[in-house]
Amino acid sequence: MNKRRILRRRKLGAATAALGLVLFAGGREVLVARAADEGRTNVAAAAAPAEILNYSYEVVNTFPHDRRAFTQGLVFCNGKLLESTGLFNRSSLREVELNTGKVLRQTAVAGEYFAEGLALLEGKLYQLTWKNEKGFVYDLATFRKEKEFAYTGEGWGLTTDGHFLIMSDGTSEIRFLDPATFKVDHAIHVLKGNAPQERLNELEYVKGEIFANIWKTDYIARIDPATGKVAGMIDLSHLLPLADQAQTDVLNGIAYDAAGDRLFVTGKNWPKLFEVRLKLK
Repeated sequence: MNKRRILRRRKLGAATAALGLVLFAGGREVLVARAADEGRTNVAAAAAPAEILNYSYEVVNTFPHDRRAFTQGLVFCNGKLLESTGLFNRSSLREVELNTGKVLRQTAVAGEYFAEGLALLEGKLYQLTWKNEKGFVYDLATFRKEKEFAYTGEGWGLTTDGHFLIMSDGTSEIRFLDPATFKVDHAIHVLKGNAPQERLNELEYVKGEIFANIWKTDYIARIDPATGKVAGMIDLSHLLPLADQAQTDVLNGIAYDAAGDRLFVTGKNWPKLFEVRLKLK
């Protein structure tokens, strides 16, 4: 064997050792080169963003909704809706009858607070405020405020996976809070493809995913809570009929009925709330 071939084999041997492969005599160099190419292909595939599924919708049911409710958080519980409404001097926590939109119970939030997201966990309601870096804990049975908690930055959306409180702040970050201490356990940064998905607003945990309203749009993002990757985008354009759009604000408010597998959505000052079924485009 000449020196050039020996040197070539030594170089290939070093490269394959780094890949955990063994170089044998006779025409195996082609196999090694192919394996190396396949390795590079696999790395490239892993780095490539996953396909983002696009959804439209069909309306299953339409329900009345209080036009005065500047909806910031929405939760389905025992056949009723729990709702956090915003604006200074007008914020509240409400229990609402689904079929009629009637407010069954209501607790006013002090006028200096602009209420935001809402989550229900183990008989307690957790409500965020916008800029005060303060949240409130209520007893579900009595609607009595039991305590307050602190966090940094703005409060936007809130939901739970049954273990953590999951919070958005208007950026691409989602924080997972320990409900006992309210400390951040971990956080994810939401990416749509390779770009940060900003303006995450109201949140809802649905079948192992985080659904998030994208502020000032008609879209809801479906987010993988483990990776932060956007798995799908739900286009709810034209959901509210044009005749009902006077003096309304943006789409905001997602609630999920796990037992009935029903998804509800509404908006700020919308006169209607919708049960929708998602359809792949």
